[in-house]
Amino acid sequence: MLKKLGLCFMLLSTSVFAQEKMVIGQTEIMTVAEAGLSFEARIDTGAANTSMHAVDLKVIGGSAKKMQDNVGKMLSFTTENERGEKKQLKAKIVKTSTVSNSQGRETRYMVELNVAFGKHKRKVKVNLRDRSHMDYKLLIGRNWLADDFLVDVAEKRIIGPVAAISVRESGLIFQTRIDTGAVENSLHATDLKVENGDEDMENNIGKQLSFTTENEKGEKQRLHAMITNTSLIRNAQGSEIRYMVELNIGEPGREYPVKVNLKDRSKMTHKLLIGRNWLQGHYLVDVSLKEND
Repeated sequence: MLKKLGLCFMLLSTSVFAQEKMVIGQTEIMTVAEAGLSFEARIDTGAANTSMHAVDLKVIGGSAKKMQDNVGKMLSFTTENERGEKKQLKAKIVKTSTVSNSQGRETRYMVELNVAFGKHKRKVKVNLRDRSHMDYKLLIGRNWLADDFLVDVAEKRIIGPVAAISVRESGLIFQTRIDTGAVENSLHATDLKVENGDEDMENNIGKQLSFTTENEKGEKQRLHAMITNTSLIRNAQGSEIRYMVELNIGEPGREYPVKVNLKDRSKMTHKLLIGRNWLQGHYLVDVSLKEND
């Protein structure tokens, strides 16, 4: 009986302790105060330290041969987020860090920066490396997460039946219909022109396509994208073949690459329709939410 009571108390204590921590998803929008930039960051419990994209590293006043001998000196570097926004920073080198990965071992400079998730800001040591070939320019490690956060890799966001969605390449925001009945995303597109186009749509896969899109406010933009494939769409009016391209689509600041078919939606209320290929694994749809929720 005592063992059972002890076990119950231990489980209850663990539960209460866990509830005091904030749940964070596998990717989140984080800000680096010194840069004045927001990043779509990868939350990585496998990494001991936080890591940020940095290029053009220069030790102010001259660099010693050994990186360790530069600790305490000021370092200038340039960082950049996923939207291509750049900022040059200066920070004191507080230590060096040797990191082992699939490419081998490398030594990186570490600086202290204020990294925030919403109102939760922490000053932590951040190692600097060229992450230009990586999807995420900021990686959040255990030194930022420790004591206050739980990571839920299955975490999904909730979205209503209509939402403000960005198509990053266009710079436009669309009042978008969220449609779980649609397999694919569909974007309003007119005046489609294929570079060196063929009459057979299948033969145009891999070629560049230009088209004009327009949101519900009448704001227009001419876009260029590669045709990734074609899609046969069946609806009440019959069937049609549409070109598909890959664009970065999502809530502003949370866009990610996804395939979208192109169609003249000028007679439709919503110029962008989001289907299951965008929602899957990322969102739950609550049809009771209002457009502005």
